[in-house]
Amino acid sequence: MARHDSLNLTQEEIERAFSTGDWGKQFPPVLTFKSASQMINTPVQTLREWRSKGYLSTCSRLVGRRVGFFRDGLLDWYFNGRRPND
Repeated sequence: MARHDSLNLTQEEIERAFSTGDWGKQFPPVLTFKSASQMINTPVQTLREWRSKGYLSTCSRLVGRRVGFFRDGLLDWYFNGRRPND
């Protein structure tokens, strides 16, 4: 039996999750460390570590002194296993 490590969510499924209801309001397209942490139920310190190792380079950006996470990109990375250079 093949092992599946990811859910392989489509872009449409990710967008649909935030198009109605409270999810879109609670998690806007650009997230802070805190809101990104809450969305994927992962400690902020873990996100900081992943980012320092370059794992989140495809879905986060440093602007001035603040880091912003692209919500849909973070979910794609988290659930589909998209890593830098994939």
